[in-house]
Amino acid sequence: MSNNILEVKNLKINFATFAGTVQAIRDVSFNLKKGETLAIVGESGSGKSVTTRSIMGLLAPNAQVESGQIKFKGRDLLKESTKEMDHHRGNDISMIFQDPMTSLDPTMPIGKQVAEPLRIHSNISKEKALKRAQEVLELVGIPNAKERMKDFPHQFSGGQRQRIVIAIAIVNYPEILIADEPTTALDVTVQAQIIDLMRELQEKLETSIIFITHDLGVVAGIADRVAVMYAGKIVEYGTVDEIFYKPQHPYTWGLLSSMPTLDIGSGKLASIPGTPPDLLDPPKGDAFAPRNPYAMQIDIEAQPPYFKVSETHYAATWLLHPDAPDVAPPAAIQQRSAEYDHLFKAGKIETPIEGGQD
Repeated sequence: MSNNILEVKNLKINFATFAGTVQAIRDVSFNLKKGETLAIVGESGSGKSVTTRSIMGLLAPNAQVESGQIKFKGRDLLKESTKEMDHHRGNDISMIFQDPMTSLDPTMPIGKQVAEPLRIHSNISKEKALKRAQEVLELVGIPNAKERMKDFPHQFSGGQRQRIVIAIAIVNYPEILIADEPTTALDVTVQAQIIDLMRELQEKLETSIIFITHDLGVVAGIADRVAVMYAGKIVEYGTVDEIFYKPQHPYTWGLLSSMPTLDIGSGKLASIPGTPPDLLDPPKGDAFAPRNPYAMQIDIEAQPPYFKVSETHYAATWLLHPDAPDVAPPAAIQQRSAEYDHLFKAGKIETPIEGGQD
C-alpha cells in the first residue's frame, strides 16, 4: 500500500487570456509522503504557486485544469464538490501565503483570526476556540500570547505576523501544510527563525509540508526532497542531498551556481542568461534549450524524458542519454560534488550519492 498522502499525476493547467491560452502547468507529477517536506523550487513564473493552489482549489477564474489527478489520501480533489473542498481547506490542507499583511485582516484582533478556522471546521464554542488559539500562538512563539490576543496585526513585527499566519494555518492540525514563499519578505535572521519553527512544528504535529521557494539556500535547511520546476514542468527531482551535491540538469546547475557563498575570492556571481519561454506558444523541445550552454540539436527538436539517476533521483535532460557526449558541469557544481565525496570517505556521511560528475 502506498504511503503517499498526496499524489499529483499528469497535471495540466491552462489560463485563458486576451493574448491566447497560456499553458502554465505542463504535465506535472509528484507525490508527498506523510511527515516529509517536499520543496518546489524555480524562478518566478515557473508554475510553483499555480501547482500548489490547484491542490487547494484556489485557481483564478480564467484557469482550467485540462487533465490530471490530485489525490489526497486516495480521493481526487479535482472531482470534489465545492462543499467538500471547503471542508478540506484549512482543515485537512492549509496554506501559508507569502505576505502576512495581506493574509491578515487589519480590522480583527489576532486571537479571533486564529480561532476563526476552528469555529468554521470544528463547531466548538467561542471560549474553547479562543483558548486553543492562545495555545497555538504560544506554540509558534508569540511572546505574552494571552495578553496579545486582542492586539491587531499592525502591532506586531513582520516576523511575528508570519508566525500568526502560521498559527492560523496549523490551528486545525492539518495533514498537509503548503508554504508559499513564507520567508521572502523577511530578513535573514527572521527567515532562519521561521524555518526552525516549521521544522519544530512538523515534528510535533507530524504534518507533511510542501515548501515553495526560489531560494535554494532556504531549501537546504528544511527539505527532505526537492522538485525543480522550469516553464511549467518539473525538470529534476530527488533527495535534498542529490539535488544539492549531485545535480544533473543544466537548469539546476545554473540555480546552484548562482547562489552566493562565503568564498569572497570566487569572483563574479554566476547567472543564468536569457529569460523563460513564452508559454502562449511553448517550444517543441526542451524549454530550457535557448538558455542552456550545453544544448544539443535534439534539445531543440524533442522534449527529454525523465532519465533515472537513482531510485530517488530523476532528471529530464538529454545529457543523461547513453549517446550524449560527456559534459563537465560548472566548477561550482564539481566542487559541491567533491565536497560530498570527501565527507563520505571521511565517514561523516553514511550514504553515497549515485550519478556524480567526476
